[in-house]
Amino acid sequence: MVQFVIRRLIAVLLTLFAISFVAFAIIQLPPGDYLTTYIASLAATGEQVDPRVIETLRQQYGLGEPYLIQYGKWISGIVVGNFGQSFEWKRPVSELIWGRLGNSILLEGIAVIAMWLIALPIGVYAAVRKYSLGDYLATVVGFIGLAVPNFFFALILMYLSFVWFGETIGGLYSQNLENAPWSLAKLWDFLSHAWVPVLVLATAGTAELIRILRANLLDELKKPYVTTARAKGLAEWRVILKYPVRLALNPLISTIGWLLPALISGSVIVSVVMNLPTAGPMLLRSLTTQDMYLAGAIILLLSVLTVVGTLISDILLAWIDPRIRYGGSK
Repeated sequence: MVQFVIRRLIAVLLTLFAISFVAFAIIQLPPGDYLTTYIASLAATGEQVDPRVIETLRQQYGLGEPYLIQYGKWISGIVVGNFGQSFEWKRPVSELIWGRLGNSILLEGIAVIAMWLIALPIGVYAAVRKYSLGDYLATVVGFIGLAVPNFFFALILMYLSFVWFGETIGGLYSQNLENAPWSLAKLWDFLSHAWVPVLVLATAGTAELIRILRANLLDELKKPYVTTARAKGLAEWRVILKYPVRLALNPLISTIGWLLPALISGSVIVSVVMNLPTAGPMLLRSLTTQDMYLAGAIILLLSVLTVVGTLISDILLAWIDPRIRYGGSK
């Protein structure tokens, strides 16, 4: 098991290096740079731009240097904890992203927990009670959850809240606590606001997990080892939970690696609609303005979440399913 984890850690480091190199290159693929966008925005307002000032800024930020030199400066700074300076905000990137990324991780983390807590019992019930009324209800709700886009569901909830209760739901904090340091009062205020975006973000994922778990568990229940366990007189709940459910969870656990980053990237429109201070809108804005240090830092941190999540899912799979552990040790 130790060798298995060490091999995965080495793969994580190599993957992060490759992702950082490719991501920094993709950010610079559009023609021009941040100063090009900045000049265009000033020209649209009729303001004149001094070419000498632009050239000074270009040299200051190193925008005229080759790609490898820019990448080397950026990645060497990240190694020591310096993510660079945001062009648009004129502030260090680390000051901008940690608060919003923390909100994203906390919000999407609660959404993931809610998805699993809801999907597991419903998926098991739908498989064990196949073609029952509960199974049909879970199927209908699941199809609706998969079909309705998250942002449209958010708009429906906001409309109903305004029409029925006269209140506008949005944001993650009250105005008096938005910039306050963390405390029990702020945590409670966050939880009182977060249930709506959590419900929106978890709907489609919960429906998908239910369908996957139901299909996998139905396949496992037909296998001979389940019949043998029943023939030995084991209680039905032990037969189902100890063996088939454990194996049916493998595909779900393998999705942990991309689930959290997918929620963060997929919540961009929801965050814009509901005015949520998360990393999604900031990433969208930084890509639009070609603020490469800010965009690169957010993409790199999302990549870290992906590879760390994949590492966790690999370890959990090896722990739950001995076939993977023994096969990986050869």
